[in-house]
Amino acid sequence: MTLSKTKVLCLLDDEFEDLELWYPVYRVREEGAEVIFAGPEKGKKHIGKYGVPAVADISFDEAESADFDGILVPGGWAPDKLRRYPKVLQLVREMNDADKPIGQICHAGWVLISARILEGRTVTSTPGIRDDMENAGSTWVDEAVVVDGNIVSARRPPDLPPYGKAFVEALRARA
Repeated sequence: MTLSKTKVLCLLDDEFEDLELWYPVYRVREEGAEVIFAGPEKGKKHIGKYGVPAVADISFDEAESADFDGILVPGGWAPDKLRRYPKVLQLVREMNDADKPIGQICHAGWVLISARILEGRTVTSTPGIRDDMENAGSTWVDEAVVVDGNIVSARRPPDLPPYGKAFVEALRARA
């Protein structure tokens, strides 16, 4: 339980990619970390693209970046919704400013783009948003996982094992 004193915030909205949310959540929980789901409304159930539910433990407005050691942004269609909440963008910016691990996979890059934290960074994502990532000032590479400072990025579900490992290692480095 190497991360037993670690708290991770996981952003939540409808149509997240089920595996891209649950795999990293289970991975950090296996290491002893506590994961808190934040959504638009505390207690609201959100359904993934393939029907797996997740319930918001707290609302975005209740979340304070100082209370967490890292943040997970799942892929799917949820990131297109998540990036519209000013508090979500504030949380991501604050996590970045504090050099706390930010995990993003697939379309989750949209949230980092809207938070304006990708300038000069090297990242990956689903190839479908490569242009968006590059237009945000990042260097995009087609690799399973890319770690650039505190940002841990991955492309899609087949990359989940190395992504989960890299995110845990990033949290461990801060513990």
